[in-house]
Formats: sequence, structure tokens, C-alpha cells
Amino acid sequence: MNVHVAHTARLALVGDRSPAVVSHTRIPLLLEALAERDRLVLDAYWIPSEEAGDTGALHGFDAVWAVPGSPYRSEAGVLAAIRGAREEGIPFLGTCGGFQHALLEYARTVCGLTEAAHAENDPDADDVLIEPLACSLVGHEAAVVVEPDSLAHSVIGSARTVERYFCSYGPSRHLDRLRAHGLRFSGHDEEGQVRIAELPGHPFFLATLFQPELSGDGSRPHPVVRALARAAVARAAAREEARTG
Repeated sequence: MNVHVAHTARLALVGDRSPAVVSHTRIPLLLEALAERDRLVLDAYWIPSEEAGDTGALHGFDAVWAVPGSPYRSEAGVLAAIRGAREEGIPFLGTCGGFQHALLEYARTVCGLTEAAHAENDPDADDVLIEPLACSLVGHEAAVVVEPDSLAHSVIGSARTVERYFCSYGPSRHLDRLRAHGLRFSGHDEEGQVRIAELPGHPFFLATLFQPELSGDGSRPHPVVRALARAAVARAAAREEARTG
């Protein structure tokens, strides 16, 4: 591939890679398209959930993508990777299961809801934050209303978008508490259910219940994926500048 770029960014794909997960098979196509169409080159490494919580697991990465494919083999590993990206200012994208676990990490670590649980992992928990959706979104497309003056709106470029889903779980309780502690819910479905979350003040922290990696045929990356790539390349450039002085 003959592509001129200023910097190559390193991307951590956190999740348990499987050929049975459609989004996992799409990601390599998206990375190729980003390089060819946008000159955004990402050197991607898959980090299994069991390894994601290891000390130094995110060292040297310019972005973290918590990918779909839950239940993860290690909930703790995925939560640790999300926390690391959030606290260290590493550009972060969470889609589907990554969205769900981003909310779970924030609830436990920032909001003090230490018993908050994901029903897919702990169906008998007393404090379920992520529960089965009243209507499964597996294989569905649905509208998302995007709030103005948000990261999501600046990325998507529209107040309304139609997105693809492949999930059966979503957030239920404690949303006001998450808002009070700084998390912004910047996208909702037409019934007002949360579909996008972001963290103001972070270089790039965006999570979507829908799966932007399933948009189209993979030849034109979704704006959300492109925005993550841009943030990663910007971080790589800043790190190189700091290194060389």
C-alpha cells in the first residue's frame, strides 16, 4: 500500500476476536479504507479481554476501541482497559458491548456504584445497570437523535442518523447519577432511550450502543470510526513531537 502519511497510530482492539462476530471481520476492511481513503493509518493489535487488565497493557497505544462481542471472557479486563483509556486521556471508542461496559466502568469507578452489574454477566445481581432491552435490537436499524453542541454531533454532522444494531442489552437505572458525575448522554432513540455517551473534557471518549463498524459495506468508514482514527493519529503526532522535542 503506497500511502503517504505523517504518522502511524497504534490502536488497541479490546475484545475476544472471533470470526463469528461480524463486526470483528469488518474492522480490517475499515482499517484498509481509512488508510486508502483518508490517509489515516492505524497499526491495530487485538488485546484479549483476559490480557486487557494487565499492567502496561495499553502502553504505547494511541487509541482504544472496546469492540462488540460480549459476554467477554474477562469483564474485569475490559473494564480495566476502559478505565485506563479514560484516566490516561487515550482516545476511546466503545461500540455495543464496549458502550455497555463504558457505562459500567464509569458507574463503579466514578459514581461509587460498586455493585452495579451487567445482567449478561450477573443476571441475579441486586443492582443491574445494564439489562435486557424490552425489544431486542439484534439485526435492527433505528433512528438516533443527536444532541447539538456535542462531540457526537460534531462527528456525525447531523441531528438525526439511522444506525445498525446487534445487541440485546442497554442501560436502565442510575443514568441521572452518571450525568451528575460528568458523563453526557448525547444520543437517544426516538423514545428517549440512551444510545450515545461521551465524556466532556476528555481528548476523545465516545461510546455507542449501535455498531458503526456495520455501516455500509466496509469501504467507507462511518464518521465515528473516522473520528477515532483522527484522534489516534493526532495523539501519535503529539507523542512524537514530545519525544523529539
